[in-house]
This record gives sequence, C-alpha cells and structure tokens, in this order.
Amino acid sequence: MREHFELRAVDAGGRIGELTVPRAETTVETPALLPVINPNLDTISPRRLADEFGAEILITNSYIIHSTDDVRERAVAEGLHELLDFPGAIMTDSGSFQLSEYGEISVTTEEILEFQHRIGSDIGTPVDIPTPPDVTRERAEAELETTQERLELAETVDTGDMLVTAPVQGSTYPDLREAAARHADGTTLDVFPVGAVVPLMNEYRYDDMVDVVAAAKRGLGADAPVHLFGAGHPMMFALGVAMGCDLFDSAAYALYARDDRYLTVRGTRHLEDLEYLPCSCPVCTAFSPEELRELPDDRREEELAAHNLHVTFEELRRIKQAIRAGTLLELVEQRARAHPTMLDGYRTLLDHAAQLEESDPVSKGSFFYTSHESARRPEVLRHHKRLERLSVPGSLLLTEGQPARGDEFDESWRVEPPFGPFPRALSKSYPLTAEVPERTDRAALAAAADGVARLVETNPDADVTLGHRGWPASVLERVPDGVTLVDLDEA
Repeated sequence: MREHFELRAVDAGGRIGELTVPRAETTVETPALLPVINPNLDTISPRRLADEFGAEILITNSYIIHSTDDVRERAVAEGLHELLDFPGAIMTDSGSFQLSEYGEISVTTEEILEFQHRIGSDIGTPVDIPTPPDVTRERAEAELETTQERLELAETVDTGDMLVTAPVQGSTYPDLREAAARHADGTTLDVFPVGAVVPLMNEYRYDDMVDVVAAAKRGLGADAPVHLFGAGHPMMFALGVAMGCDLFDSAAYALYARDDRYLTVRGTRHLEDLEYLPCSCPVCTAFSPEELRELPDDRREEELAAHNLHVTFEELRRIKQAIRAGTLLELVEQRARAHPTMLDGYRTLLDHAAQLEESDPVSKGSFFYTSHESARRPEVLRHHKRLERLSVPGSLLLTEGQPARGDEFDESWRVEPPFGPFPRALSKSYPLTAEVPERTDRAALAAAADGVARLVETNPDADVTLGHRGWPASVLERVPDGVTLVDLDEA
C-alpha cells in the first residue's frame, strides 16, 4: 500500500484524496492543479499562486533549469523553493516534453533524477518516452519497453524522501496502457502520470483520451495517485476527475493570457470578442472588456492570467463539492454540453460504467435524470446487477401503475425507468428515489426493459407480467418473449 496517498471521498471514478509529500512536509488535497512555472518567465509569481489562489503544489521543468547556466547555479546554491519563492510542494518534469518535441535531450534518467533531488524537488520525474497517438504498434511497444526500463532504473537511484513518478505510456493502444500501468504499479515509485495525452486534447479527441485513461486506471491500484499530464483547461476537469485523475498541470492560464484568450468552463473566448465579462472574480469585477483591452500588454497578460487561474481553481472547488455531494456525474454532464467532443468524451466515459461502478458509492443524496445519457450511469448498471440477489415469487406483476388488487399474482413490484423492476419496499432506497422527468425518453425506457430482462433471465421459472404505459415496440423488443405484456394506457 502507498502510505502517502489516502482517499477521503469518492463519486463515480472521482475521489478527494490527501497526497502526503514528505520532502515538502506538506499534504496536498486532491484533485489538485499544478500551475506550470517557467523558471525563466513568471506571468504570475509562485508566491502569489500560493497566497492569492491557494495553490498547494506547482510544477516546473528541471531540464530547463539544468540547461540554463545561471538558473542552474542559483537552483543548486539556493534550492528550488528559495529560487521560486514557493512555500508548497514542487514537482519537476524531466525533459521528456523536450524529448518529444526535439527528438533528443542531453541528460539520462539517473542524471536528471539526481539533479532534481539535489535542487530540492519534492516530486521528481524520470526521462520516459512520450509516445504520441496513432503510431504503429511496433513503435509503441518498443518505446514503452524503454520507458519501463527507465522506471526500473529510477527505482535504483537514491532520491531520499523525494517522491518519484512512474509515467504510463502506450500511445492509443488500451491494452498497452493497461499493461504499462500494471508494470508501473508494481514498482516502488509513487505518482502515476498518464503521459502523451496533450495531442489528443489539442485535437479535441476526448473520447480517445477517456479510453486511454480508463485503460491506465485498470492497471493501477486504488492507492495510486494519477496525474493527467498537460490537462490544463477547466472545461475538461470534471471529466478528468470522473475518470479517476487526481492531479492536473496547466500552463494554459499563462499561454492563453499571452494570446488575449479568456478562459471559461464552457470554452475559451478571445478578449476582442467580449462585450461583457461573465465572471465575478476580482479581475472581472475590476475591469470591463474595453478597460482590459486598453491595458499595456504586460499588465493585460497578467490580469488575464489571474482571471484564468481564478476560473480554474474555482472549478476544482466545485468538483470537490460535487464529489462530497455525490453529484459529480451531473456536473460532468453539464460540462459535456459545452462542446460536441466533450459530449463524445462523456459518452465514452459511460462505456466504462462497469469500471466506474466498482468505486461508486452505493448510496448518495439523490439521482437526477437529466438526459438520455443518465440511463447508462453506474447506478443503473449496479441496480441491474443486483436484481439477481432478489427473491422472486412464482407469479409476479411488474407495473408502472398501482399494485394488483386481487390474488392473481403472488407479488406486485414497481417498474421505474431507467432502473426497471424492484420490490416496493425498496422505493425509498437510493437510487430508486431518483428525480426523473415526467416525459420519459426512450433511453430510460430501454434501460428499464433491460432491467426486466435481467430479472427474467436470472429467474427463468417465474411467471412475469409487465404493465407498462405505452412503451414503444422497439423498447418492448428488449423484454423476453415469455413475459406477458399489458399496456396500461389501453387497459
């Protein structure tokens, strides 16, 4: 068990956790954002990140520090915390990004880990191979083998109480990602970044990103803190957390500000296109769009970066509250409506409902059915799985209407879309207390029919009658042939 990571609350695949960082003598609450700091350029100072925005951890690039003479000398002499003036935990990248961009770097895994330890990094990173999406399987396998060799090498480097990451690679091959994660989980390393996903996000391939992360999660233990490398836009944080990611790093707040781009949880807007600022952060209450546009370049960039950070940290707090309230998937669904490819990502997430169900709490506050995607949530799947535990009488009426008044049936159970059948005694149990719109959609009806089919399949000797309210023929086709059908709207 990894004693440095403890879970405090879970919802779907999302979790609130505590990551203990021994060298920094601090504990970071996750999900957490690691703002990216360029050691040669501060748009927002690390001290301000801590004091104004509440940042508990940040990330900077040890390879850039190592390759810049004056910065390297100061880092060695003063230590990373003094160099950056940051009181929280500091994670360092190794130069793998530069390797992916330029094809080679001038340090080895041993050298960069030893350097990271020497300058006082709290979480170090070995030199892995970030294999991009869609390469040949042969290349993905060969580069993954190299990454795994370097992880094993990283275990042998004396890094004291500095935590060390074990990046999970494998390109867009889910089986390779799962195998890579299982290998990484078997090491003595501490934090598990899912790497080389930035190209997927840049191309809005959130569905492929979900498949990659889901595969990695299958190979990792529940005590493994997962870092989604390069995932910096608040629009996708809820989806990322619901997949089971705990750490996110972002340079987006600064890069977008440099380009006069204004972040929202529904996407990015150019400052020149805004007549109003749809936000109540300190920047947006102090300036109008016109006033921001009239600022000198450096000041405008700083103010936009501050706004972008406020939005980003606010979204993480909203996500944590949703986990506590058991409403994370409702939040993911809201965010999924911001962009068609985000909706693809959410629907792909629900393809992995069985995986999410393994960690999803069995009881929460309330289940809100807000779209046809809700019919595929883990709670519905769990109810269908648990139908086999129920004791079924020889003659059973399943009905959307009132229970049978005579003795024609041994028992009368309710049928509620999207869950399907259940004994009336369970009506006050979660999730059967769900808030469902009166105009039930076809997906909810189909899920209810699947629940009926599940019950009948596990109780083939029972004589079952289904009383439904005008279910369409395409839905009724999902009900086994032996079930007697009664349309209550025609009775």
